[in-house]
Amino acid sequence: MDLSTLVGLVLAFGLVTAAILTGGSLMDFLDPSSFLIVVLGTFAVTLVNFPLPMVLGVFGVVKNAFFTKMQSPLDTVSTLVSLSERARREGILALEGSMDEIDDDFVRSGLRLAVDGVEPELIKDILQTELAFIEDRHRSGQSIFTYMGSASPALGMIGTLIGLVKMLGNLQDANAIGPAMAIALLTTLYGSLLANLAFIPLAGKLKVRSAEEILIKEVAIEGVMSIQSGDNPRILEQKLLAFLAPSIRPPREE
Repeated sequence: MDLSTLVGLVLAFGLVTAAILTGGSLMDFLDPSSFLIVVLGTFAVTLVNFPLPMVLGVFGVVKNAFFTKMQSPLDTVSTLVSLSERARREGILALEGSMDEIDDDFVRSGLRLAVDGVEPELIKDILQTELAFIEDRHRSGQSIFTYMGSASPALGMIGTLIGLVKMLGNLQDANAIGPAMAIALLTTLYGSLLANLAFIPLAGKLKVRSAEEILIKEVAIEGVMSIQSGDNPRILEQKLLAFLAPSIRPPREE
């Protein structure tokens, strides 16, 4: 589990709750009408904007923000260098017996093509096509949360206008002003909270997760192509480490 996502959400909503409790009661900030307008309204307009399968698949996308454990790029480099050393020593066909030991399906797929003698240009084209569609799927998940982050404040403003209309239409009834004003203010609050404490941060986390996965797969493509061409393992290692930020590269041996 990604603790930073969970801790961040709990801390954000916890701080808002603490601020409410400091000066009043939590019940003062609960309103069913505001909830219906913002939460269900956001879900409704999301259904209008996106196909139903994409919206229903958002729960699986959320799982990636909380539970996906990304492989370290250094582990990928280490695996590819080890495979390169074996291919250099025993020939690329020897890697066929190592397929079951490779956890990454993307790496395994590329190496299987290399072992089968597929042309290098075709291997690279196949892997890059798969990578492009992975990026598209990731962007689809991010776009849903980005849209919800923009829609929920807008629904909050609609609720505010509804509350103001009710209030202005019943100025002669002092008892009706308070509930109408509560709807007007709480819908704006709910929309802002959902957008800035949940939807937009989740979209950002998914974008980071996507960038991490794409980097690992770009490293894998370069590694597979180098193994097939028979590059020296030390040269291969330096080529792959060039993809990584200097802060996460292993220290150079003197």
